[in-house]
Amino acid sequence: MIQSVKSHSPVALEPLAGKRIVVTRARAQARGLVQQIEDFGGEVIEFPTIEIQPAESFVAFDAAVAKIESYDWLMFTSVNAVGPFLSRLQHVGKTVDMLEHLDVGAIGPETANELTAAGITCCLVPERFQAEGILDKVTPETMRGKRILIPRAAAAREVLPDTLRQWGASVDVVVAYRTVVPATEIEPLAKRLRQSEVDVITFTSSSTVKNFVRIFDGRNLTEIANGSTIACIGPITAETVEQLGGHTAIVAKEFTIDGLVRAIVSHFEKVS
Repeated sequence: MIQSVKSHSPVALEPLAGKRIVVTRARAQARGLVQQIEDFGGEVIEFPTIEIQPAESFVAFDAAVAKIESYDWLMFTSVNAVGPFLSRLQHVGKTVDMLEHLDVGAIGPETANELTAAGITCCLVPERFQAEGILDKVTPETMRGKRILIPRAAAAREVLPDTLRQWGASVDVVVAYRTVVPATEIEPLAKRLRQSEVDVITFTSSSTVKNFVRIFDGRNLTEIANGSTIACIGPITAETVEQLGGHTAIVAKEFTIDGLVRAIVSHFEKVS
């Protein structure tokens, strides 16, 4: 959790006071972001644009987990894959103890912490919390001939498995979960956007951006935002914003929820 700046000034203690901030993260995952924004004095407008649901089939996933002893690496690109992995591990009669031979990589501390809590030690947590970060930490020589399992979303970037395969690794990608657009009442937020009553729209993944635009009938993102500042958790998400006609004014330097809130606070401290 980010610590507020040490000052007795009400403005310093609540740098987001009076700021109306839209949170588009899945409702089940939004609590940490919502809490931090509120701790800094901001008003949160929850507008979840994604909902995490189980994979449509676990046949391939179960087959891979059933032969977990045959893999050299287990790589997680999202915290959302950890729960399903543990569930399927138990389903096929395996235990966490059977993973001790594996090297485990995780994108981001949130994912690593979830694995650690389950008794799984991560040997690779890159500084860059994206697929390229894992690739920065391994080499073609160390990956050649390795068998790698990647549990992930149904729709995800291919840069990690594709690159590892190019380097000579055998990679199995299995669907751990899928993201869908939730049933959302659009008009309350649409009205606030039209009336310029939103200061910041936050996006924590490319999926949140794409679904936000989809909910608003595919309109240009700049038109939808209507002057609201757009804040993104990292450059991949910011790139998606640009592709959909928007402009990102705030990009977190550390690609985490803490980093995103820190960037928003810093932005408003500079302009105040």
